[in-house]
Amino acid sequence: MSELVSTDVVAFETRPIYSGGSLLSVLPAERRPSAQRGRRGRANHAAAAPAVSFAAAGVPAPLAAALAAAGITTPFPIQAATLPDALAGRDILGRGQTGSGKTLGFCIPLAAGLADGYTSACRPRGLVLVPTRELASQVHAVLAPLAESMGLSVATIYGGVPQKPQVANLRDRADIVVACPGRLADLIEQGHCHLGDVEISVLDEADHMADLGFLPVVRRLLDMTPPGGQRMLFSATLDAAVDVLARRFMNRPAHHDVGPVEVPVAMVHHLLTVVPADRVGVVTALAGGGGRSLVFTRTKHAARRLARQLTTSGIPAAELHSDLSQGVRERNLASFASGAVRVIVATDIAARGIHVDGIDLVIHADSPAEHKAYLHRSGRTARAGAAGTVITLQTPAQAAAVRDLMRKAAVVPLTAAVTPGSALLRSIAGERVPLVTQPATRPEVITAAAATGRSAAAMSAGFRGRRGR
Repeated sequence: MSELVSTDVVAFETRPIYSGGSLLSVLPAERRPSAQRGRRGRANHAAAAPAVSFAAAGVPAPLAAALAAAGITTPFPIQAATLPDALAGRDILGRGQTGSGKTLGFCIPLAAGLADGYTSACRPRGLVLVPTRELASQVHAVLAPLAESMGLSVATIYGGVPQKPQVANLRDRADIVVACPGRLADLIEQGHCHLGDVEISVLDEADHMADLGFLPVVRRLLDMTPPGGQRMLFSATLDAAVDVLARRFMNRPAHHDVGPVEVPVAMVHHLLTVVPADRVGVVTALAGGGGRSLVFTRTKHAARRLARQLTTSGIPAAELHSDLSQGVRERNLASFASGAVRVIVATDIAARGIHVDGIDLVIHADSPAEHKAYLHRSGRTARAGAAGTVITLQTPAQAAAVRDLMRKAAVVPLTAAVTPGSALLRSIAGERVPLVTQPATRPEVITAAAATGRSAAAMSAGFRGRRGR
């Protein structure tokens, strides 16, 4: 049996670390009547009062046991608020800041709600739509052990990898599918998947899907699900694009808005002005300390180039962007999470759904395009009450745009003009660690004995594309 991996961050208390082993084998709890699962609340303000424990929220005993085995005993605010309504079958419109525990907020109702029933081949009964492959893997890591405790199976569907194993999982009657919209739409068009039996649908990070332009395909996919099913939408922000989805597909949802979208108190912000020629040198100085650094660029080409420049300078850095295969992305992220490399350079693909503990510095080598991206990028540090530092680099020409971005994000940063040798960079980065000298590589030279004679001359001339004379 698989282990329960929680990617949510502690809100009320520090969770004990789950040291390994397998989940307890428990019998599935009785499922509530299907009529109860399908009923809707009368009005948004009728949402249930927040629960103070998983048992008080109505979580079935097998799921509570699985959570307890992983050291998860107290719901986060968004879980305590949403679980009673979600377990009662209501549509849910939930917002909580990044790292607030939204994942368990929908994984628990999914596993509980589908615990009884029959799943046909290629016709899942649960659907979770997410914007990125990384987030699909994160959700699967949380959901699969919970589903297993209730006798259910989970499949992931996303691009960048062969589809044959995914089709095989669908044919093996996967109960719940965690999918990126594009690959799922492809499989449906090929006849490998049908959504007509979906009882519970979840949209995770709906605002990010809107930012990535996925809303048209998301609407098509949701239109394929039965209109009477339960639908849950979780997001860090609930803006106009998300409101359109809620109005179209949700029936009197229970609204749960837990906590403002703002930066944690333990997060310190620096806005550093640099001349363009010093940008790489300043990033190198910041990433050269002993802490773990996540560096953001706007484009995948800039991420690749900066990672190589840092590595050449003696600071091994991994990269994370959409040009990499899924396997490479997973290996690079694992290297960063394990501490094998202390620096990873990423595009905004890493700003959502990637949970790596202990990130000390978030460095915006390129400032984001808008304030929501700034908050989500910055939210990779200062998690679970820990301290963290966010550094944004700007050139003098970018000052007006960055100032407007900071105002919209409600951030008042510490400002300074710096060069690669500035003492401020050393104070932020901490004690510099020894540089790693990259081994020099030489192209392999293959030598052969000199050929002689008439045939050798003919061969040489033929290689050059002309006849020997």
